[in-house]
Formats: sequence, C-alpha cells, structure tokens
Amino acid sequence: MYLADANSSDGTSDIARPYGEWLNIEVIPGGIPSVGRNSGARLARSKYLLFIDADMELADPTLIRRSVELMKQKRLHCVTTNISCPGGGFFDRACYAGNNTMQHLSRLCKPFSTGMFMLWDKTCFDRLGGFHEGVLFAEDYLLSQKVARGRFRVVPGKILTTNRRFKKMGHFKLVRLFLKTALNTWNESFFLRDHKYWESEA
Repeated sequence: MYLADANSSDGTSDIARPYGEWLNIEVIPGGIPSVGRNSGARLARSKYLLFIDADMELADPTLIRRSVELMKQKRLHCVTTNISCPGGGFFDRACYAGNNTMQHLSRLCKPFSTGMFMLWDKTCFDRLGGFHEGVLFAEDYLLSQKVARGRFRVVPGKILTTNRRFKKMGHFKLVRLFLKTALNTWNESFFLRDHKYWESEA
C-alpha cells in the first residue's frame, strides 16, 4: 500500500505508519492527486490498482474483494462504487445521490468514476498513460472517460465520505463545476485551467 503524502499538516503519515504492523505501507511524496496516484502506480507490481481518497471509509469489508471478483469475472478495466455521506445534511446526500446516478448512467455513453474509489486493471491503466499530470481538476473523471463502456462497472455497495468539500466550497459552486465539467468532456483545455478547486485545501 502506498500513501502519497502532499506535505499534509494533519499528521496523516504519522497516523498511517503504525498500521504497518498489519499492512505493508510505504509513504511516498505526493503533490496534486494525479502526481501522487501515478507515483504509487509506478511502484506497484500488482495486477490491479485501487485508488481511494484519504477521507474515505471502507465500511464494507467485502467491497474490495467483490470489486476484484467482478473485474475478473467480466474482464473489466475499471470498477467504482457508490458514495454515501451519512454525516451530511439533506443537500450533501442529494448531491452524492446525483453523483451515483450519473456513474450508473455513464455506462450508456462514456464511463464516469471519481477518484474516491477507482479499481483499475494495471495493464489498462498503464496503456492509457495514467492520470494526466497537467490537469488541475477532475483528473479522475478525465481518465475514466477513456474506458470502453463494456469494460466499466459500478459494483453494488458504497464507500463513506464526509461533507468537508461542500462545507468549504458550497453546494452551488460544486454542482456548477460538476455540470461544467460534464459539458466540457471533450474539451481537454477546460481541465488544464485553474478552477480554484484546491484553494479550499489551503
């Protein structure tokens, strides 16, 4: 397991290291998400790559196993799951429900997955070139769009997240950015512009 630490100030690496008693954890230099994720992927020697965000909770102990089994059975290239925000308010849960709906509907056109939970076949991931390190926003969305429809699935179940981003940026701003992203799917220059998404992390 690789933990890409982008100079976090909350002691993330110190919290993670004691788990080395049960897991093989290596803390590596991070950066913007695409850089940290690609750094871990280059080091990995496994057949599959699982990317998750730091604030995700894998509450279902069977989720990863079922995702891998589905990938093997259907010979998939990318698998994701639903996102739940149990500690959020009505609008938080509604936004994530909308995200989940879009992930399911994306199988009809161009696959859409967030980096909150992305399981990849490493051969496919490498062939696609990994995450675009030049983009400043939605690098996960951009890469998932390259997956063939028949090679993408949403595994039943869910991961848990917080409403941290909504609190910092606001629902209207995030929903507007999401819609603009969907409308610019074929416009790579949109993703290369600074949408101030990471300013809230300062």
